[in-house]
Amino acid sequence: MIKSIAIDDEAPALRQMGAYIEKTPFLELVGSFNSALEAITFLDDHMVDLIFVDIQMPDLSGMDFVKSLDPKPMIVFTTAYSEYAVEGFKVDAVDYLLKPIAYLDFLKSAGKAHKQYEAKMADNKVSHDKEHLFVKSEYRLIRINFSDIQYIEGMREYVRIHLLSDKPVMSLLSMKSLEEQLPGDRFMRVHRSFIVNLSEIKIVERSRIVFGDKYIPVAEQYKEQFQKYVDSNFLKK
Repeated sequence: MIKSIAIDDEAPALRQMGAYIEKTPFLELVGSFNSALEAITFLDDHMVDLIFVDIQMPDLSGMDFVKSLDPKPMIVFTTAYSEYAVEGFKVDAVDYLLKPIAYLDFLKSAGKAHKQYEAKMADNKVSHDKEHLFVKSEYRLIRINFSDIQYIEGMREYVRIHLLSDKPVMSLLSMKSLEEQLPGDRFMRVHRSFIVNLSEIKIVERSRIVFGDKYIPVAEQYKEQFQKYVDSNFLKK
């Protein structure tokens, strides 16, 4: 399922977009917002794959909002003004929908996003076995043992795999695809930008995991799961 959000300052248009997303089998609606500023707050703690966003909005336009995103999900712009189409494609938008939007037109745009999503997942596939994985870094395939990983950091379309006794490895992967390949009993997603090796956690301080001079925040959506892990390993009297 492609995790999607809709952003539009007009309530009827926002309701319609949300209904279209929920109606489409391969899309999942995870949020609807009447301003880009509200969406930014949501994206601080949540990863999404696709954003349907109106271009003309008060406070922060859809175009400026998209330019500010890092990393940037797939984007479909919606607007009543056709002159924005060229500008939309300059920021690598998947598509551009002109209001009023019929479901058939929406479905064509969603289909384009679906194809991009599947292609990215295929390119990002990681080969693995019980104790290690292989990742592409530059022009090489590098074997990385699970036990050598301290934590993984998401950086735009790349990930940086921080190792215990070697320099980090950069790879063109998504956090989601890498998370799916790692053993869930040994690694945990604690933030949209961080996956940690549970066996390497030595200090937890104020909802942050401490690795030397690096502090890994535990985001709100992951706190319950992380607390269960801590509680299950907490030594009591």
